[in-house]
Amino acid sequence: MLRSLYCLLFVSLLAICGCKDKASTSDAPTPQVAGQVPGQGNTDSTAGESASAKVDKLDLTVGTGELSLPDYEMNGRKILTSVLSTEQLDEGWVRLFDGHTLAGWIITGKADWQCKDGVIRVTRGEPSFLATNFDLADYELKVDFRCGPQTNSGVFLRATPEPGDVGLDCLELNIAPPENPFPTGSFVKRQKVEPSTLGEFVPTAWHTFHVRLEGESVKVSLDGKPILEMADETSSRRGCISLQHNQGVVEFRNVLLRPIASRKLKLGENWEEDWVKGEKEAGSLKIDASASGLHIQGGLGKVQSKESFGDFWLQAKYSLAKPEVNSGIFFRCIEDSMLDGYECQVNHAINNNDPLSPKDAGAGAIFRRKPARIVVGDGTKPTHISLLASGKQMVTWVNGIMTTDFTDDRPADLNPRKGTRVEAGPIALQGHDPTTDATFHEIKISTLR
Repeated sequence: MLRSLYCLLFVSLLAICGCKDKASTSDAPTPQVAGQVPGQGNTDSTAGESASAKVDKLDLTVGTGELSLPDYEMNGRKILTSVLSTEQLDEGWVRLFDGHTLAGWIITGKADWQCKDGVIRVTRGEPSFLATNFDLADYELKVDFRCGPQTNSGVFLRATPEPGDVGLDCLELNIAPPENPFPTGSFVKRQKVEPSTLGEFVPTAWHTFHVRLEGESVKVSLDGKPILEMADETSSRRGCISLQHNQGVVEFRNVLLRPIASRKLKLGENWEEDWVKGEKEAGSLKIDASASGLHIQGGLGKVQSKESFGDFWLQAKYSLAKPEVNSGIFFRCIEDSMLDGYECQVNHAINNNDPLSPKDAGAGAIFRRKPARIVVGDGTKPTHISLLASGKQMVTWVNGIMTTDFTDDRPADLNPRKGTRVEAGPIALQGHDPTTDATFHEIKISTLR
């Protein structure tokens, strides 16, 4: 029964955030919850392979039969094959697409979106978007794509739920034939990239966009080569990321994102410049600082940031003495209370060796609000957790894999234990009980603007 409950959680991760195609009418399409489908294999990027190696591998067959949202059973453990490398994690990357489900995405418009073997594929249907169900601010994005010679698709950035003019409201990084007014690599209605700039470009081979958005500055590289730089003075800084189906077959994979302008909070011997210690009983919490980070033992207590944060992207790196160690990263806390705040759980214990069955909510859970859909790793080796807090929505990733997506729809309350809190508050690292034994190696935080 318990396992069935957690499996059902796979299909409850998505909120409403849609986009409208530039060619559609003023009536927004009805959003649909993205389905979950099976997949397997290595999802590492192969951008840079010779075009000839991949040209004959793209299936240009258009789907047949009635269009319907894929809805298949899946083996959740396959998600674990998409854990990012240590180098990628240390650089701050997370997967927006876990390679095996459409968790964290919603569909607007009727098209045959599906995912399998680490690839998102769409072949036919009405103009449609596959959009993140959360908004992001400044970031770097990498995405692999390949398509048919006449495909018209794109990657929308800083998008609104119903984008009007892509020249004003958001950014559309186009994927289109050379004869299109805005060929591949161009921003529609903003800046054109001449096809000759791309060099020998074979659309049916895998290619990689790398986009950097920082304030008004927009930079795009294709397969490692800079192709466009411009200023965006009109789009909102925050918005969703959308993959577009307009015409033709297109595939996407390795959709990676990392925030920029992160600031490190001190965790070494000078940790008290950024944090203060609090404990329930004097002497119950032991804090040791070294070059490797802040070692927290015992409890009940906390190490609380001196600065407050409201909407942010936090990235932490930690190690536990054993998977059962109980700790947490509290946020939007009430400053003078012990641990009154939302809790991003730090605990890797599982039932019956099953990562789909956390013993105590699971790493990345929003404790008492929503458990992790899967427990990634055992926490005893350096583990990376990312937390996006944007208004009422909270999304977490562990080792690059999305683990929890929660929107707090309770009535507003200054205490997150009792209701929704969007006001800024301190961050706190938890000492839960005498068995707590956790080292926080690094914490970086970016404020959403």
